[in-house]
Amino acid sequence: MSSDFQPPPPGLSMLVAVGGVVTAVIAIAGLNSLSSRLAQNTSISAISTPQTSPTANVETQAQKVAKLDAKSVVLPGTEVPMSELTKTKTPDIRVKVGKLDAADMANARIAWSYFQHNWNDETGLVNSADGFSSVTMWDQAAAIAALVSARELNLIPVAEFEAKMSQTLQTLATLPLYKGELPNKVYNAKTLIPVNYGKLDQREEIGWSAIDLGRMAIWLKIVEAKYPQMRSPVQAVWKYWQVKRLTKNGQMYGTSVVQGQEQYHQEGRLGYENYAAYGLQLWGLDVKQALDYRSQTAFVNLYGQGVPYDRRDATNSGANNYVLSEPYILDGIETGFQALPKVYADRVLAAQAARYQATQELTALTEDNVDRLPYFVYNSLFVNGKAWATITDTGQQYNNLRFLSAKAAIGWHMLYNTDYTSFLSHTVFQQLKSEKGWYNGLYESLRQPNKALTANNNGVILESFLYKQVGQPLTVWAGVKVQIRGVGAIAPEQ
Repeated sequence: MSSDFQPPPPGLSMLVAVGGVVTAVIAIAGLNSLSSRLAQNTSISAISTPQTSPTANVETQAQKVAKLDAKSVVLPGTEVPMSELTKTKTPDIRVKVGKLDAADMANARIAWSYFQHNWNDETGLVNSADGFSSVTMWDQAAAIAALVSARELNLIPVAEFEAKMSQTLQTLATLPLYKGELPNKVYNAKTLIPVNYGKLDQREEIGWSAIDLGRMAIWLKIVEAKYPQMRSPVQAVWKYWQVKRLTKNGQMYGTSVVQGQEQYHQEGRLGYENYAAYGLQLWGLDVKQALDYRSQTAFVNLYGQGVPYDRRDATNSGANNYVLSEPYILDGIETGFQALPKVYADRVLAAQAARYQATQELTALTEDNVDRLPYFVYNSLFVNGKAWATITDTGQQYNNLRFLSAKAAIGWHMLYNTDYTSFLSHTVFQQLKSEKGWYNGLYESLRQPNKALTANNNGVILESFLYKQVGQPLTVWAGVKVQIRGVGAIAPEQ
């Protein structure tokens, strides 16, 4: 996601500015009596609401967790054996669970309510954050995912889907582009004016994000493949965008404007880099280097699990190397782990489950908006040499704002369906409901909901439900053709 986030003035809504082999199943199954301990929790709310109110108790728990987190880190970590990385990749699905039950449908409707409240009829674009008419291409891709999910889950009539999708695609094919090339990082969702973050009325071209456009590329392909009547409008979007500068020497490139001067820079680190590159590859772009998940990867042991991270960090490259849940969740749900090895995702989840075993803090970490300053944080397993750190894109630390992410909890559960992920999802569904969608998460130290409401959080939740219903990675379900060096091939069957 775009990383140039500048918070809106206080009082305004927030905006996203915006990775021996032990699998998660084995690791989680091996947690000492986890199932029985989960069963003994008669009140889920006890996990996120203290039984006593004195601040000292909360601080004591936070200090205890911080000490355990510090002790959990071992460098270098346990690598993934080459045999696990060189296996033929096939789309992965753990459990084909079929149709959603009544509770699933009710929860999906809550997620869709965010889009009902934040869709702009004038343009077909969605607000990135509740009530604040600003949007990024990352969040508009989440809105497209939500719209497809709403149609397939019968939350809206087919006619409504077709009208909304047609309008969205028409808008994407006529947007005022940065330098006439590619979508600006942010737009006023009502007027389509290119803007800076949080500044809705002042026209400003600030560059494009290759990561954002990579996610959009995946969803444009899903729509094009699944709905024949949308093929021509989708192709018109891609033809309108001048994608030549998106890639160079097999890498993805984005732009920023600093003091009036354009900076053209390689974009992405392990996780989002690979996921977004897969999307651009679907359109035939050369992203061979960006898809390489081995050359820049190292490992750190976190609570005994060898977690992959990118060697290129803020110190040696100027960019943060966050380890987050979301890129692995999106890769699993949308491509069947075609961009990243599934064993990487296994370990990212297993480390978070192991942290729960050691600390009793439910852990499902990724980046998202928060409902207070600094408005957006990256809840990282590991970043710039620090474990379990919550930071801003400028490196400021806010570990007191670490939170269990709703989208991460639900996404992990739909992919893995374990006792631990079931507990995560149940906690979200019990505590984060609102009239306008699912809140973003539960603060770990503050013991209260993070009441930010965003398109991405609710969009990921909706596509997670779609994945559960169709029982296939969504590009496979849609029949997306994979472009490899200009040659088209249908995404492999199960």
